[in-house]
Order: sequence, then C-alpha cells, then structure tokens
Amino acid sequence: MKKLAFLFALALMAYLTPVHAQDKPMPSPTSKVEQRAGTTDITIEYSRPGVKDRTIFAADGLVPYGKLWRTGANLATKITFSKDIKVEGKMLPAGSYAILTKPGAAEWGVNFYKYAESGFNTYMEKTPDVSVMVKPLMMDASCESFLITVNDLRDKSASLQFIWDHTVVPVALEVE
Repeated sequence: MKKLAFLFALALMAYLTPVHAQDKPMPSPTSKVEQRAGTTDITIEYSRPGVKDRTIFAADGLVPYGKLWRTGANLATKITFSKDIKVEGKMLPAGSYAILTKPGAAEWGVNFYKYAESGFNTYMEKTPDVSVMVKPLMMDASCESFLITVNDLRDKSASLQFIWDHTVVPVALEVE
C-alpha cells in the first residue's frame, strides 16, 4: 500500500510540475502590421515563411501556380479594415477578412473572405467576398522572409503588397 501511495504521489507531482519547453525560434514567425492609410486603420496578422534555398512560385514550386495559398504559413492571414475600402476598384466593407491568393506567372488572384476562424482550409470551398486579379512584379533582389506591407501611402490610396523571393504583388486600395 505504501508503494502504491508513493507512486501516486510521484505521479501527482510530475503532473503538477510545470514543463517548460525550450524557447526555440519558429520556422515561420508570426508578424503583425498596423498601418493607417488616409483615415483607415489597417491591421494584418500573418506568418512569415522563408525561402530557405527553395523554389517558391513556380508550377512545381513550394507555392504552385494555379493553387490557392494561405498567403503566409501556419494559419490564414487576417486583415482588418476600420472603414469601407475599395480593392482594385471593388467595394469591401469594414471588417476582418482572410486573404487567400492564387499565384500565377502572369497574374495573381487575390481573394478576401469574411474572417470566421484561423484555419485556412475553412475558406477553400467558400466564395470570396471580393476577388481581384493583379499582375506580379519581379525584382532583382530577393526577400528571404515573406512580407506583407501597406505601402505607397496617399490621402485616399495605398498599396497592399505581398513580397517574397523575387516577387512583389501590389494590390491597389482606395481608402477614406
């Protein structure tokens, strides 16, 4: 009986002792962008995968042409607009959206879905609230870690940009 009580006490101590995992860097660290464009607040939450000597955008790349991509890593990329905006001329009401993209050599599909949850598979079969086609740009320099930025800020406009490897995908925003 004493042996059983001892084993129970030992098991209880092991269960109640906090286990601290080693603090290791994430392969695709999370990032949060907060930017005011005009009088519209834009917040983007996403993960930043790295090139790591891989072919990124190609028919047989890490992100294949013609396939929906979560636009980052791990979870769905979330973007929030404090006011109604226009994306490439199409109205998008204020709120939070998941962004999924469909890369292509000559043009990309950029899809905004009303944000429901962080799992990107949730959006795969849904119809986007707004879908636009944009032309990617190639740059000489390589960007190792995937980057989403709000750039080219003006009083009534901005550019949402997806940048990775040698590719920049600009999406025109009209803001208040």
